[in-house]
Amino acid sequence: MRPQQEDLRRDDGLRDKVVVVTGASGGVGRAVVRLLGEKGAKVALIARGTTGLGAAAVDVGVAGGSGQAYEADVADYQQLRKAAERVEAEMGPIDVWINVAFSSVFAKFTDITPEEYERTTAVTYLGYVWGTRVALDLMRPRGRGTIVQTGSALSQRGIPLQSAYCGAKHAVKGFTESVRTELLAERSGIHITMVQLPAVNTPQFDWVLNKLRRHPQPVPPIYQPEVAADGIVYAAEHPERKEYWVGITTAATLLAQRVAPALVDRYLSRTGVDSQQTTEETPTDVANLWEPADEARDYGAHGSFDHRSHGRSPQLWLSQHRRPVLLALGAGALAGAFAALRRAR
Repeated sequence: MRPQQEDLRRDDGLRDKVVVVTGASGGVGRAVVRLLGEKGAKVALIARGTTGLGAAAVDVGVAGGSGQAYEADVADYQQLRKAAERVEAEMGPIDVWINVAFSSVFAKFTDITPEEYERTTAVTYLGYVWGTRVALDLMRPRGRGTIVQTGSALSQRGIPLQSAYCGAKHAVKGFTESVRTELLAERSGIHITMVQLPAVNTPQFDWVLNKLRRHPQPVPPIYQPEVAADGIVYAAEHPERKEYWVGITTAATLLAQRVAPALVDRYLSRTGVDSQQTTEETPTDVANLWEPADEARDYGAHGSFDHRSHGRSPQLWLSQHRRPVLLALGAGALAGAFAALRRAR
């Protein structure tokens, strides 16, 4: 059991709560639903396809919760709305909605067709818009609920070869900030928060549409999906903060972008292309942009970079416990100051 997970499980805040997770069949979404199962939640899993989705629902039950699969394409508002209505009819009122689903294209901007760009935007941006809209429509009459947006360091800092994904994540951040201010103006009991993730070892690098000659990879350092899941589930239980950062690289990237964006531009122009590709030739037989990639097999949560991935994030622990840490540091500094005064007398 990881220390971060142990801290999370001391709070039974999600036990028996109905939690919807989009993109639940693989990658970060798969790790999220497993952790929710461990916390005793009733998890509604939404994704395309059936193989990975069914296996994910089994994972939730094995972990200790209850899971039910609902097949839907998040880019289609009507499909998502019907799935949510089924969730409420079969599992009960939705307490938490977590948007995770996305797709992308690894390619230079000019190598992406208009249709591919539009589809990526429909899934990765509009999928969050539709999920948020459906959640709010159902939560507003009750005056309570939580919405968690799975973001990325790339929601504030674009990198080469991922213009469609970066653009969509930037849009999600702006959209979320707008909705948050509207909820605050209404004095609503509904919370919306965003979790910015680092590079994560997920199957996306095996199934996202790739037009590069070499196989894509996360930009090192790489984190395991369970680290991302810890941050997302913690945010679901503590949604009062508007944003969480997961991983030291996320913090470094976002801070560098604030202080010296032009330097970051130049750095990425030199390193950003090669750092996102391995030395291996890329396979071209799998792509999930238009159809689910996991109909024939279950990809699970992890990608192919386990040997290079970190299973813990001290930065995440500090972020989750920043108030007691700051109090402890302040108390230590005060004690040190008193000690210095006594010695000076």
